[in-house]
Amino acid sequence: MKIHRDGLKTIILVWCISLLLMLISFYCIRPTGILSTILFSIIIVFLLLLMCWISFFFRVPRRGNVEGENVVTSVCDGEVVIVEKVTEPEFFKGECLQVSVYMSFFNVHVNYWPIKGTVSYYKYHPGRYLLAFLPKASELNEHSSIGLDTPYGKVFFKQMAGTFARRIVTYGKPGDPVEKAKQCGLIKFGSRIDLFLPLDADIHVEVGDSVRACESVIATLK
Repeated sequence: MKIHRDGLKTIILVWCISLLLMLISFYCIRPTGILSTILFSIIIVFLLLLMCWISFFFRVPRRGNVEGENVVTSVCDGEVVIVEKVTEPEFFKGECLQVSVYMSFFNVHVNYWPIKGTVSYYKYHPGRYLLAFLPKASELNEHSSIGLDTPYGKVFFKQMAGTFARRIVTYGKPGDPVEKAKQCGLIKFGSRIDLFLPLDADIHVEVGDSVRACESVIATLK
């Protein structure tokens, strides 16, 4: 398992702060008695767990690839929180189907292209940092919008920041050809992916389903 390159700075920062806090705790608490030793041990264990967790958070696991050029796979790991017909004004500019997947702190946060195609649209939107599972977050939160042209119609998705996310990484630019199940970016900490598909797409998931990037089929395009 690899560590994502865009997470290395965050990992180094957390490790340095944690090691500094350990040193400060040692000199401030001076674990000589039972109570001070217990308190010092709790702090050390917490900081060690934080260091391990931040490294684990930016993991890049090995993933398979579902065959079928018209098969749309999940952009991320997480739980499906929205499946509905919506009016999308930015890329589709009309009615389409929305499937949203919420990523918790413990999900893999690397994002992958859901289908083979060409990037035809990209825009970064600054915004707020509401809880990512809230419906209003799709409109108000910081996010990046990516539109793809495929032989089976348009596919559009938003990489959306959550309450604690402050950086969204997107690799594709307009004109770039992309391959399904290849990395397309990263969202740090709690976040969400909103995926928009044509109205005639055959949706394979329901609200509450757990999905895995590259391996879970979200829809089949006609």
